[in-house]
Amino acid sequence: MRVLVTGATGFVGRPLVKRLIEKGHEVEVLSRDSEAAAAVLPARCRVDGWHPREGVSLAHLEPLDAVIHLAGEGIADQRWTEQRKKALYNSRVETTRALVAALAELEQERRPKIFLCASATGYYGDRGDELLDETSSAGTGFLSNLCTNWEKEAFAAEPLDARTAVVRIGVVLGRDGGALDKMLPPFRLGLGGRLGSGKQWLSWIHRDDLVELFCFVLENPGARGPINGVSPNPVTNADLTRELARVLRRPALFPVPAAALKLAFGEMSTVLFDSVRARPAAAEGLGFHFKFTDVGPALGEICGDLSHALEREQWLPHPVEEMFAFFSDAHNLERITPPFVNFNVRGVSTAKLQKDTTINYSLRLHGFPVRWTSRIDDWTPNQRFVDSQTRGPYALWHHTHEFEPYDGGTIVRDRVRYRLPFGALGDLVAGAWVRSDLQRIFEYRRRQMMSLFPEDAVREAWDEV
Repeated sequence: MRVLVTGATGFVGRPLVKRLIEKGHEVEVLSRDSEAAAAVLPARCRVDGWHPREGVSLAHLEPLDAVIHLAGEGIADQRWTEQRKKALYNSRVETTRALVAALAELEQERRPKIFLCASATGYYGDRGDELLDETSSAGTGFLSNLCTNWEKEAFAAEPLDARTAVVRIGVVLGRDGGALDKMLPPFRLGLGGRLGSGKQWLSWIHRDDLVELFCFVLENPGARGPINGVSPNPVTNADLTRELARVLRRPALFPVPAAALKLAFGEMSTVLFDSVRARPAAAEGLGFHFKFTDVGPALGEICGDLSHALEREQWLPHPVEEMFAFFSDAHNLERITPPFVNFNVRGVSTAKLQKDTTINYSLRLHGFPVRWTSRIDDWTPNQRFVDSQTRGPYALWHHTHEFEPYDGGTIVRDRVRYRLPFGALGDLVAGAWVRSDLQRIFEYRRRQMMSLFPEDAVREAWDEV
């Protein structure tokens, strides 16, 4: 299918786009910052501008089979001032309205036959111990009203002859983002604890399961209406706290008083204290199978490894042999590394790079001089090579470079797996800082590669597709 995705750069959007492409779908992305989106999304998807306030036009796109609408500001990113509430409303309700209006303007034969929209279990409000499914009524409060209006705009796609479904997403658990991003540092230091009484129910889902659920709903003709994007087994906050402490082998002896959180976050603290005990009745009725049904194994898979991952890829209009040859010269790394790193190649153990070659570098990280030695662990000409740090600032650094022929050029793909020294303390002190630095380095690298292998050629190639 040809699938249009909004919100593609988010915590769920990025892996969803990747999975759609793996499954053979063609993906088009709408983004408010198309250049930034193109830098972090797979090279096989096309990125266009997304300006809902100015009106959305889809007439320039190829006929679409489906739309997956995930766009929306982070619910728990800031206190809910009136201005923030307006931003949350506009980023969901108004963008959905604009997108459906744009679909209505398309000629009938060009309209997508499937419209999938994100929603949230906040639809149900604070419901105590009540077991909820998709037939349960809406609750009360800001979140519930937001979701109700959001879904109303989404279901306006039904008269356009589009099979419409909304996925009411629970708390998404995954690495390097989502709810656990804020929870893990204090828990890993043994400073975690339940929130308030801990009796409030939490409807959660592993990010991998949520990605597969969206694909399942997309591909299943019987999937329509509201669908709870939650695991079959919700837990209380106390249960989650206990399981997280067990997985991390840390005590969880420091409960956070409800009054303190309400003082700190104001009305936004309802996200932490509203009790939602939802079950995925619609998904299970359609035959969807969850990989992670219990929170313990889900947390174990996510938290069992302190390493982090970064993946970037770009398409360049030159053959694989030329691109591989460029990266086969270690000194070319100096040309595509930003000046703030002060990166220099000090020595290479062999005349040409090959398996077991070692490379010595010097660099400066925020003013501190660093020596780094890496070894080539795998060398497959014109396909891939892998280097790992044997001496340097990381506890683990494993970098896979892949070169894939595609559409008359080459997809250059970087997969980095890294771990900071000093375990949880290193993550707490420097995790965000290191992540930001690596993003800056790879953004610079992308720009340099497009300068060395001109962007105009890329655009011309896309225009011919």
